[in-house]
Amino acid sequence: MEIKKMIQEFSVCKVQDYSQVSFTDEYVFIGKTQEENSLVCITEHVPENTTDRDDGWKAFRIQGVLDFSLIGILSKISTLLAENKIGIFAVSTYNTDYILTKAENYEKALAVLAGNGYQIV
Repeated sequence: MEIKKMIQEFSVCKVQDYSQVSFTDEYVFIGKTQEENSLVCITEHVPENTTDRDDGWKAFRIQGVLDFSLIGILSKISTLLAENKIGIFAVSTYNTDYILTKAENYEKALAVLAGNGYQIV
């Protein structure tokens, strides 16, 4: 399985609302519940109406379009990283999964995955 490295730096945020989010940016992930409006975006595009934020995240994604019948892909990756004391923040889209780690753990995470048969591109 191929893992695609991403060069951008990301922030995980809570925002008052999505009025200042630029949905034309390359990467914008949102989650809305009764309790919060969450946003993951490129750090340089964090909106001003952010109420909480955590900077310093790097990301990689599973290459290709994943069929919904595939089971355990994210679980295997998260288990490998957890065994190496690397925390993750995962975001799933219709096509694939994105895994974020803190920047200081990013290269170690990729090395762990490469050492377990993943091809890093």
